[in-house]
Amino acid sequence: MATGRSLSSQFQGLSLNNVGAWPAAPRIAMWLFVIGVCAVGGWFALWSGQKEQLEQLQSEEQKLKDEYKGKLQQAINLDELRKQREQVSQYVLTLEKQLPSKSEMDALLSDINQAGVGRGLDFELFRPGQTNVREYYAELPIAVKVSGKYHDLGAFASDIANLPRIVTLNNLNLQTGKGGALTFDATAKTYRYLDPEEIAAQRAAKAKLEKKGPAK
Repeated sequence: MATGRSLSSQFQGLSLNNVGAWPAAPRIAMWLFVIGVCAVGGWFALWSGQKEQLEQLQSEEQKLKDEYKGKLQQAINLDELRKQREQVSQYVLTLEKQLPSKSEMDALLSDINQAGVGRGLDFELFRPGQTNVREYYAELPIAVKVSGKYHDLGAFASDIANLPRIVTLNNLNLQTGKGGALTFDATAKTYRYLDPEEIAAQRAAKAKLEKKGPAK
């Protein structure tokens, strides 16, 4: 009890103007208080900012790890992607071969005509229309009207579909003609790729139109 009274008496009558003369216990308590205040101040002044910087760096580290995983996966699949690109290139090349050039159109029209003649059909109409030029290809409609037996007409349509060049039959109309013969009326459409000169002309016309701007 005496010790307790003696210790408490050391904290009585103290003045901040004479800290050096304080008893040992109050001076130790004061130093601990000062150290605590400095530690808290240092945390908010220095360590808190470093913590935010550390969290930012950790976030960037995770982002870099994710990017690395993505690139690693792409590297693993690189051979497969190259094979797929080669397959697509071959497919595009095959489709291009099915489109005749401008100089080959006459031969294609002859093939369509021979497909009907070879099936014993009578051509009542075979009239190529006006070529519709698109951005990368041209479309040629052909008005076709043939007459013959049902099975011969079906075989003719199949022959058209099996031509090495792309030809489609549109607006089909089948009617019964004289003597029970059937008349097959349709629009055959074939397509060709544009020659380099035609592509250049298309681009020049488009650039001229864009430069002129929309009509006011």
